[in-house]
Amino acid sequence: MHAGQAGAARAVVFDFDGLLMDTESTSFLSWRYEWSQWGLTLRAADFFVNHGGDVTEDRYATLAAAVGPRFDRALSHRRRVAHRDKLHEELDLADGLREWLDEAAGLGLRLAVASSSPLDWLTTHLGRAGVLDMFEVLAGGDEVGRHKPAPDVYQLALDRLTLNCAAAVAVEDTAHGVAAAHAAGMRCIAIPNPFVALERVRDADLVLTSASQLRLAAALSQLS
Repeated sequence: MHAGQAGAARAVVFDFDGLLMDTESTSFLSWRYEWSQWGLTLRAADFFVNHGGDVTEDRYATLAAAVGPRFDRALSHRRRVAHRDKLHEELDLADGLREWLDEAAGLGLRLAVASSSPLDWLTTHLGRAGVLDMFEVLAGGDEVGRHKPAPDVYQLALDRLTLNCAAAVAVEDTAHGVAAAHAAGMRCIAIPNPFVALERVRDADLVLTSASQLRLAAALSQLS
C-alpha cells in the first residue's frame, strides 16, 4: 500500500511531457524528420528511454554514428529544433486535460507540475497554452539531483505545496513516472502517451486511456 492511499486529495500534481501536452510525440517526430534528412529511418522502438533524464546528446551521438563523417551537428540541431518548434505551434493540452484543470479549480483543488524538464520549458509551453497561471507550483528537473524514477521532483513539488504525500495525487504517462510518484508515497493516475502501452503503467492506482474518459472528480473517487 502506498502512503498516499488514505485521505482525500487536496492537490493534483501533473507530469508535463507526454501528459499535459504531448511533447513526446513532437520530440519523436522532430528526430524522425532529422534522420530522414540524412536518408535514414528512426524507429520509435529505438527512441524512448525508461527514465526522465536528458538524452539529447546521446541521440545526436547515435545519429552522428549512423550518418558518418559528413554529419554536421550544428546544422542538424538547428534544423531539428526549427521543425520541432513548428510542430509546437499547433500543440495544445492533451485530450480532456483542459477540462480537468477547469474542474479542479471548481473543486478547490490545488494544482502543480512535477516534470523532468527544466522550468523554462514548462513556463513556455504552459504559457502558450494559456494555463500557466492555473498552477500554484512548478517543479522542474533542473532543480533536483535525480530524475524520475527517483521521487525527487515529486518531493520538491510536495514541499512547495506544503502537503504530505497523502494529500496529493500524481498524474503520469510513463512507467518511470508512476514509479517516481509511488516512491514519493503518492497515489498515481496513469494516462499513457501514444508510445506507451497500457500494460506498461499497470502499477498505477488507476489507468485511463484519456482524461476525457472520466471527469477528474470521478477519477479521484476511484482512488479513495
